[in-house]
Amino acid sequence: MLWSTHGPFAEGKLRVFAAELGSALGFLHDFGVIHRDVKSLCISGHLKLTDFGLSHRLRRGERAYTICGTMQYMAPEVLSGGPYNHSSDWWSLGILLHVLATNRFPVEPETDHSAMLVSVQMADLTPPATVSHSLALLLAELLCKNPLRRLRLLDHFAHQHFFQGLSFDPDLLQKLPMDSPLSAEKLTALPDPFRDFDGDFLGEERLTLPLAG
Repeated sequence: MLWSTHGPFAEGKLRVFAAELGSALGFLHDFGVIHRDVKSLCISGHLKLTDFGLSHRLRRGERAYTICGTMQYMAPEVLSGGPYNHSSDWWSLGILLHVLATNRFPVEPETDHSAMLVSVQMADLTPPATVSHSLALLLAELLCKNPLRRLRLLDHFAHQHFFQGLSFDPDLLQKLPMDSPLSAEKLTALPDPFRDFDGDFLGEERLTLPLAG
């Protein structure tokens, strides 16, 4: 299991981690960019979102249809072949936070996208009682199977009770103490990030977006 050498994250550390990653997603989405592969291997240090190989810019009102990403992090609308938009990144963030908080994925892996979609649709995504009430509420908002009802805006994310008392100012977040809990040597399972994408992706326009930092 990923993170088996680390165990579940303390929620104090998880709050900062989630705030930084949520801020990064909000920044991308403001530019119309959907990341499509939010997972632990795309995150390093204090805190930078990397690996934009599957990213895509969506024009206002546009939707994507390519099945791509890492299967256990894919939103149900991505697994079904779309249409989907930036909301799917927030689902992936919810999966990642669930794993870091509980040391397990909320849905077991399947052999293909169709089987994974069925498992996700049937799954009870309620986190275990070991997580706090405020974190459970945040995860419920992020892991809403209906993308139209899912938490999908940074402002909504930042005002969740889980982040009470934490400033989302990037300069202040960067000054908070944070080690590198997702460093490569602590990861025991390294899935190929390109194993779970649709063949049609090869014909899709790739994104080049210069980002500061």
